[in-house]
Amino acid sequence: MAKMYSNKINKIRTFALSLIFAGFIVMYIGIFFRTNVWVISLFMILGLLFIVASTVVYFWIGMLSTRAVQVTCPNCEKPTKILGRVDICMHCNEPLTLDPGLEGKEFDESYNRKG
Repeated sequence: MAKMYSNKINKIRTFALSLIFAGFIVMYIGIFFRTNVWVISLFMILGLLFIVASTVVYFWIGMLSTRAVQVTCPNCEKPTKILGRVDICMHCNEPLTLDPGLEGKEFDESYNRKG
């Protein structure tokens, strides 16, 4: 069975987006406790913390994205960014590497781990 890979930048952006939705869901759950001010306040603050965490993650990936190496994908010929030794094209999911020692090898995300 083939493993599905995705671009690292897109993975982190998806996580940040899921934090926003989780924050809204937590806030909506708080509405069911309208009679208890402390409980609804707790849910609203917790939801707000999820959204603030999402903002922090978006800021972090934005800063990380500025360090990424921009290349042109040899498959779709569109510009994409590479984080680490290996990554996937944002557009066509082509495995990419800037490390000459990894060219021609089977794509594996573990190449990005140290040790």
